[in-house]
Amino acid sequence: MEQQPTVTPSGADETVETIFRIESPRIIAGVTRVVRDVGIAEELAQDALVAALEQWPRDGVPDNPGAWLMATAKHRAIDLVRRRERYARKLEEIGRDLEATVPFEEPSDPDDIDDDLLRLVFTACHPVLSAQARIALTLRLLGGLTTPEIARAFLAPEATIAQRIVRAKRTLATTGVPFEVPYGPDRESRLGSVLEVIYLVFNEGYAATAGDDLLRPALCEEALRLARVLAELMPKEPEVHGLAALLELQESRAAARTGPSGEPVLLRDQNRRRWNRLLIHRGFAALARANAVTTGAPGPYALQAAIAASHAQAYTYEDTDWRQIATLYGLLAVRSPSPVVELNRAVAVSMADGPGPALAIVDTLAAEPALRDYHLLPSVRGDLLARLGRTREARAEFERAAGLARNERERKLLEARAKECR
Repeated sequence: MEQQPTVTPSGADETVETIFRIESPRIIAGVTRVVRDVGIAEELAQDALVAALEQWPRDGVPDNPGAWLMATAKHRAIDLVRRRERYARKLEEIGRDLEATVPFEEPSDPDDIDDDLLRLVFTACHPVLSAQARIALTLRLLGGLTTPEIARAFLAPEATIAQRIVRAKRTLATTGVPFEVPYGPDRESRLGSVLEVIYLVFNEGYAATAGDDLLRPALCEEALRLARVLAELMPKEPEVHGLAALLELQESRAAARTGPSGEPVLLRDQNRRRWNRLLIHRGFAALARANAVTTGAPGPYALQAAIAASHAQAYTYEDTDWRQIATLYGLLAVRSPSPVVELNRAVAVSMADGPGPALAIVDTLAAEPALRDYHLLPSVRGDLLARLGRTREARAEFERAAGLARNERERKLLEARAKECR
């Protein structure tokens, strides 16, 4: 089998690291099956990367670089188990299986690697970990992000993120979380955790909680990639397709959501010609797949995707079918009740029936503990009051919202709304 031409030393590191970033989730997943420890598997994958950095500039890039990295990492796993005494018990239990993998050169069955990748998704998102730990570990193992990249994305110290990842891997090891895809009732409960993590990662990129920038595109891209991978691995799960559809449709608006200086552009003011039609098409297709495999009522992600699809179908803001959107939010409130869903429903009701009925809904949410420091509650209330002509009250609500906003771009927008009410 011929190898690709030798890469020059100057371009070798970039070539190897690019390939590794693409292949690392599958390598870690495959090695985890051998060693049954996510932390050790990640270290062995890194060892394979080092070997590639040493050999590929000299010998050339293999025809199947992913298989080369996988084989190298698995061979090192076997050597490690044999060499270290503390793995003697593990060697006794799985030694025969390891011997069978020694001649591994290329994936004999791509579906096997896909199965391992799916196991890794469920392991990284296991409910035994906190939500923050799941997000950090998922971005590290499946998104291929480095600790500094994750820290920058969430505006957290690198040491905090590093400790979070280390503790997460230690927790998975000490609690004996199995490297498997659960079946039956366990799958539905675990799948919810997986989808939640991907959704949270996307949302942090779509509307950053804090910092100077409204968007963090890298997080949106990673979440969307993970959703697409999951949809390929679990084609019969409607909510997987629902989440993929939702993220495709939300991401389609990205180019129109900020102005030339990075300032937020409200939905009503967005240039819809800048919406990505390819992503909209993909979103519609994913939603159709979700509907095709749904046997009962649609799930929360499919309902949110349907809401996003309603926006995508409207050529102008005025063409939006707000009554349909309000109905969908009503269904979502029944399926997955939360104060935030009710607040979004109020916005849709305000467009369908006027600000008066919507204000009544918003006022019932004032005492909700979950919305106490949520800047969008006074922001929505301020908008409704302004539309009712109650400008003094509206100004106070926008000022309160600006005081609660942690994102600099959103804060400036709310301050400008308050000034408009003077």
